[in-house]
Amino acid sequence: MTLEILTPDKKVFEGEATSVTLPGTLGSFEILNHHAPIISTLQDGKLVVRNSGKEEVFLIQGGVVEALNNVVTVLAEGITHR
Repeated sequence: MTLEILTPDKKVFEGEATSVTLPGTLGSFEILNHHAPIISTLQDGKLVVRNSGKEEVFLIQGGVVEALNNVVTVLAEGITHR
């Protein structure tokens, strides 16, 4: 799937991912390849991107996520790369 992580200032990440773990406001959840369409709010926490056995961790400050047609878009209020 294609993943984009955006903040009001810039595009933080764009690329392929096999899974993304997100800090949802009702608890952490994971989006996998060909996930059903979803829109969810996010709270402060760890966003983990996995692809080809590699992991990248970002610390986000709230936001929203949308998964549609195997494209996942994260709109974060703020972010730091770990």
